[in-house]
Amino acid sequence: MALRQFFRRVLPGHQHFRNHEKLRFLGPILNDPDIFHLTRRSVAGGVATGLSVAWIPLPIHMFIAALVAIRLRVNLPLAVILVWITNPVTFAPLFYGAYRLGAWLLGRPTQDVHFELTFEWLQTTFMSIWGPLLLGCLVIAAFSAVIGYWTVQWAWRIAVVRKLNGRRSARNGRAGTSPGLERPD
Repeated sequence: MALRQFFRRVLPGHQHFRNHEKLRFLGPILNDPDIFHLTRRSVAGGVATGLSVAWIPLPIHMFIAALVAIRLRVNLPLAVILVWITNPVTFAPLFYGAYRLGAWLLGRPTQDVHFELTFEWLQTTFMSIWGPLLLGCLVIAAFSAVIGYWTVQWAWRIAVVRKLNGRRSARNGRAGTSPGLERPD
């Protein structure tokens, strides 16, 4: 199956967003065809946007991804969906890994971090780990965006080349089997 057909099958269409009652206030913005088209540029940009925004340690990923996708005119549904790699199940291990990476890059020893949703925890533990956490998140966000972007570019290119080769083979097969026609060399 071609990449474009796969994305068309799994992603919601533009009408889904345009007709959503809570998004109607965005009216003209959602009429921009670039944020819903399935082109190599928009899909790769949507993947890169979603993967990078997923590493922002705030609970407003989807909103930020939507704003960035609209601003960059890349695929909005992909950007919003891909931020869900950081979800309530994966949040803790992913951000702890980002913290450890940041601490390693800064040459700091890591602390055992036990998360508590309290003001005291924010004042004590978070204030001592925020630097390494943000650095780790920034590095992973940039790396995952670049890898995601170029992976889509590469996969899209391979899909296009295969499709062209299939067309050539079919055309050459028809030309070679038709009676009375010789295949040009």
